[in-house]
Amino acid sequence: MTGEKSAAGNDEERWKERGVMLRVFVYIFATHAFAGFVWLLFYVGQHAQK
Repeated sequence: MTGEKSAAGNDEERWKERGVMLRVFVYIFATHAFAGFVWLLFYVGQHAQK
């Protein structure tokens, strides 16, 4: 019974670890996408016909 509980605990830990890694990846991607959008705004504004 202890072995079953330990194996289930390992699976739960792996699932939580994957969730954290996915969240970190999404946050990093979203931050870079936002920074790219801001850069694009500055680029377009610099080359606008004035």
